[in-house]
Amino acid sequence: MDLKLLEHFISVVQYGSFSRAAQQSFVSQPTLSKSIKKLEEQLQVILFERSTRKLRLTDAGELVYEQSLKIIGSTNELFTLIDDFIEKPSGTVNIGIPPLIGTLFFPIIAKNFVPKHPNISLQLVEHGAKKIEYLVDDGQIDLGIVVLPVNEKLFSVTQIVHEPFKCFVHVEHPFASKTKITIHELKNESFILFNSEFALHHLIINYCENLGKFHPKIAFETSQWDVIAELVAAQVGMTLLPESIYKKMDTRTITSIELIDAPMWQLGVITKKDRYTSYALQTLLHFLQKQFSNGVNKRRIEE
Repeated sequence: MDLKLLEHFISVVQYGSFSRAAQQSFVSQPTLSKSIKKLEEQLQVILFERSTRKLRLTDAGELVYEQSLKIIGSTNELFTLIDDFIEKPSGTVNIGIPPLIGTLFFPIIAKNFVPKHPNISLQLVEHGAKKIEYLVDDGQIDLGIVVLPVNEKLFSVTQIVHEPFKCFVHVEHPFASKTKITIHELKNESFILFNSEFALHHLIINYCENLGKFHPKIAFETSQWDVIAELVAAQVGMTLLPESIYKKMDTRTITSIELIDAPMWQLGVITKKDRYTSYALQTLLHFLQKQFSNGVNKRRIEE
């Protein structure tokens, strides 16, 4: 079987239409259609339902899609193995990072790693921590930087960050003059949080429920940290975020307050256990362990 047929099939599924897949893959739409038809003939199954306006996989199509990802993944890994066998210090490492973590740490990684390893390409994938865990476990990305804890039966974990959360409010908020605050004082406040795809969403809710003995009143949820900052600046509500993010905010309109008994923001680098670690990935892991040894403090974050 021609692997190109599987690649075309995966592309159509992931982009949701033949036209978008053709545009993104730089392949003509008729070529994609022929590839899908040929693949169906070879496997003697129907891959897509033709009776619906929206492109939808059949049961057989779902099975073929899952196996196609594994086949293409194994093929790519074969080339990686060969590269490593000849000690070729090059390749691409796919890094999964939630947006907030990416804002703080990816510039550090790009600035300090890329110039020293020009033959290693870093591909950034941004999702919530839970999605990143899934992508690492599924083999779609090589490494994730996520909020801990994670399932250590599935992942090899190296902790790199350990710092407290702070309360962020508008400078005209009644709490703005405080230097310290307790979680109990936030009971009647409107919270602005990351949405449920993000580990921070659940961490803050659990913190309020377990220590504060209340469920936070959520005014707004988003997937973007800068939207959270803008909403705090617009006096829509307040938020709890790691203290390092303050240097990225507009300090003329937002102030941070120390949170007594604050939860800790713990980040770790995760890779899938028992999966082959490419030379490029080994190089990046060694860099991260050295760069963020003993956890990241504020000085290191600002480097």
